[in-house]
Amino acid sequence: MIFDQLEKFGDTTALIEESGKAWSFNQLVAEADNIASLMEKRSLAFLLCRNCVSAVTAYVGALRHGMVPLLLNGEIQDELLEHLLKAYHPKYLWMEVGRKASIGKVLYSDGNYQLWDTGEEKYPINDDLAVLLSTSGSTGSPKLVRQSYKNIMANTLSIAKYLSLTSDDRAITTMPMYYTYGLSIIQTQLFAGGSIVLTEASMFARVFWELLKKYEVTNFGGVPYTYEMLKRMRFGRMDLPSLRFITQAGGKLAADISAEFAKVCDDKGIKFITMYGACEATARMAYLPWEYAQDKAGSIGIAIPEGRLALMDDRGAEITASDIDGELIYYGDNVTLGYTECQDDLSKGDENHGVLHTGDIARRDGDGFYYITGRKKRFLKLFGNRVSLDAVEAYLKSQGYLSCACAGADDKLVVYTTEDINTKELCLRLGEFTHLHSSAFAVVKVEEIPRNSSGKILYESLKGLGM
Repeated sequence: MIFDQLEKFGDTTALIEESGKAWSFNQLVAEADNIASLMEKRSLAFLLCRNCVSAVTAYVGALRHGMVPLLLNGEIQDELLEHLLKAYHPKYLWMEVGRKASIGKVLYSDGNYQLWDTGEEKYPINDDLAVLLSTSGSTGSPKLVRQSYKNIMANTLSIAKYLSLTSDDRAITTMPMYYTYGLSIIQTQLFAGGSIVLTEASMFARVFWELLKKYEVTNFGGVPYTYEMLKRMRFGRMDLPSLRFITQAGGKLAADISAEFAKVCDDKGIKFITMYGACEATARMAYLPWEYAQDKAGSIGIAIPEGRLALMDDRGAEITASDIDGELIYYGDNVTLGYTECQDDLSKGDENHGVLHTGDIARRDGDGFYYITGRKKRFLKLFGNRVSLDAVEAYLKSQGYLSCACAGADDKLVVYTTEDINTKELCLRLGEFTHLHSSAFAVVKVEEIPRNSSGKILYESLKGLGM
């Protein structure tokens, strides 16, 4: 398992808290093993996570000793937590001091977190199952992704390889660890013997950049929204000499913004690496080598090491020609076991067998680089014409409308925006772009675009806003 040999890094720094306290690998392992020693192997534990040492040590301990953790938002609402407790009946809860469980007793506290024994009985869990994650990251939905030890090891090895991670690398948290992208950064850094600055601070807070500079961080990751905001913050003017590379995943970044960051990073001697992934693939499926960041801006790149990408047409046949849209299919050992919605599902084995139908529509250029063009479910039919909401959204952002999101029904495409814009002009522009009459479009101003904790737009929450 990825954490089985952390001891070899000895007294080198593994974790750095906001306060400045540093934890060596030896200290991390000792505390992780201590927490794990109080739990039964092959039992389910809910970890209510923050980007803090307590959450990381419990997670490391669980994976080292065969417990199965479900990573949840540390601020999950009580009613949502109760819903999950009833669906999965975990044996243990690891959560902040001051928050009380509805059942059970406290076994241990590190001063910040407490380990609760719920009193629930153990039940059969598949031997391959390692971790449970929510695809949405922050809801109380009982539908979770089942990740195996093999999945995590395969993806960690691939990521560490294409990022050329070493023990000299130091990351800083920019996303929650219960989000698959944020978790993958923690896993790969520790696996490589590198270190992580743990913070809950937003990238938009001064303390974040103070920590980054003080501890000479070499890399961070961000979702599209992160980079849209960094553009406004004039990232190009920032003096960040320790940065070796930055990564982007969690959704499609507009090609022009991607090209801009590629140029800025190249000027600064920083590698800008666009990536593509999903919780159902453990984390990563594709990456754009930094050397192509400018020439192939907007591309998700090529398959990660040991993985394979392909395109499939509506009949299920593989597309071999270039520049033809099809559903993106991924093959690799990091494709997860499947979903679960209740405790009985945790005994299931591998239902995907290394193949993931992503639901994304993509095309491959003549050089073998892939480009996402939309989602199978993110299409409307306007006046009988199939229109991609993602394509329209990307077009708007390329025209300078950065704070917008597209939704709607088959009779109307609605652009939601926080900006004061000329509605008539925008609808005419969309008409020209789609070759449809401007009456097919509407513009609604909202106070904010609803997003989850990892920055992804909550499209379902848009419906009805401002209407």
